[in-house]
Amino acid sequence: MTDGILGKAATMEIPIHGNGEAGQLPEDDGLEQDLQQVMVSGPNLNETSIVSGGYGGSGDGLIPTGSGRHPSHNATPAGPGDEVARGIAGEKFDIVKKWGINTYKCTKQLLSERFGRGSRTVDLELELQIELLRETKRKYESVLQLGRALTAHLYSLLQTQHALGDAFADLSQKSPELQEEFGYNAETQKLLCKNGETLLGAVNFFVSSINTLVTKTMEDTLMTVKQYEAARLEYDAYRTDLEELSLGPRDAGTRGRLESAQATFQAHRDKYEKLRGDVAIKLKFLEENKIKVMHKQLLLFHNAVSAYFAGNQKQLEQTLQQFNIKLRPPGAEKPSWLEEQ
Repeated sequence: MTDGILGKAATMEIPIHGNGEAGQLPEDDGLEQDLQQVMVSGPNLNETSIVSGGYGGSGDGLIPTGSGRHPSHNATPAGPGDEVARGIAGEKFDIVKKWGINTYKCTKQLLSERFGRGSRTVDLELELQIELLRETKRKYESVLQLGRALTAHLYSLLQTQHALGDAFADLSQKSPELQEEFGYNAETQKLLCKNGETLLGAVNFFVSSINTLVTKTMEDTLMTVKQYEAARLEYDAYRTDLEELSLGPRDAGTRGRLESAQATFQAHRDKYEKLRGDVAIKLKFLEENKIKVMHKQLLLFHNAVSAYFAGNQKQLEQTLQQFNIKLRPPGAEKPSWLEEQ
């Protein structure tokens, strides 16, 4: 019967060795953190307050009873509000109870995996894709950090060139014997500053796109991955519980517990398989989106940097027009467009 329930499709159970490692698969360091968050969060019991007559109440509003005695005429019968309060208190108690049982089972499963006494369900292909995504995100974060540093350095360079051009222009007016030399140096710095602003606009657009890809698109997929990993742990915990009950003695009480465990296991199995499918779909779309975005951004970066260092102002402007990048108006006093990013 257990074989029919635990049929292997795209997943399989990998036994944990004595050293706590599952074959050659990388360890999931974030799984313990997710479990700790579940354990410390708990259900929210602060939405409503328990009025008298509920669990732990003072008992006001209840009809006193006694052996052979009639209720006092001054006693007030329980109203509809007390019944609602008792119902709310009962629901909260059930929530806490279910949360406690689930946390206990997941903790037990996690410890048994870590100490080599249990087995875990692993989709090898999906696990490799998830690990590749995490590694790719770390590398893109490094590129993002370097891109921001380049933007800051270019901005500082532009400020220096602008100040130097103003100094040359001022000296050309006050030094008649060197007016021509100071003049064309001032014009050169002015041209470099203009091209630098164009390059800075392209680099800033590149950094902004990488930031969106890393902090939004990849992070959204990794959030789904965390939900999938938590569902996998719950699935294995209830699978182990069902296996232990199946191997135990069969009587009337055990049969009822077995049916309940089987229903709970099936619910967690459906949740696990749904999230596994969601992760696979998101990974596929993420890869397609990443290739599309990076193809455009790398082409932009290459064209802009090449045109800038070649001194090709026309190609720089064409690059910005090609990627629909708009700079600040020429009449702006300060280059605040960078600070707005």
